[in-house]
Amino acid sequence: MTDVDIEVRINGARRTDRVPPRLTLADYLRERCGLTGTHLGCEHGVCGACTVLLDGAAVRSCLVFAVQADGAELTTVEGVADADGQLSPVQAAFRDEHGLQCGFCTPGFIVSVTAFLRDNPDPTDAEIREAISGNLCRCTGYQGIVRAVRAAADTMSAAPDAATPSTQQA
Repeated sequence: MTDVDIEVRINGARRTDRVPPRLTLADYLRERCGLTGTHLGCEHGVCGACTVLLDGAAVRSCLVFAVQADGAELTTVEGVADADGQLSPVQAAFRDEHGLQCGFCTPGFIVSVTAFLRDNPDPTDAEIREAISGNLCRCTGYQGIVRAVRAAADTMSAAPDAATPSTQQA
């Protein structure tokens, strides 16, 4: 198969590449772009560790080919923090509420929750549990994660402009 030219914007930076048609977006981000915060767990779209934002929608990057992202705006966990390195409300809440242990699943949770709270800024606990049901964690028991999502929602409702991931990073 012939390689394909793509152009994407990743965490605010424009990038052009030539990629094999069957290269997954997860592998592209990790291997070609050096964005190793996108983790690969199951590689079947079940665990959520590889979640990124593709034109604002949370997607499993192990199920998307890089060529499908041509022309898209991508945000990885590396692009969620402010350009100056200050943690987003979601990241800070995960830290403060002990919403992580080993950290392997955390990038997928951070990206998924960022999109969820953008679309649902005042969720119920049931909505939070439903929203995170597509992300698997083997360490925490989810209580700290639910508390973190609630805390992030509370922080973001007090400062609505904090909900948008930074795309100013290079």
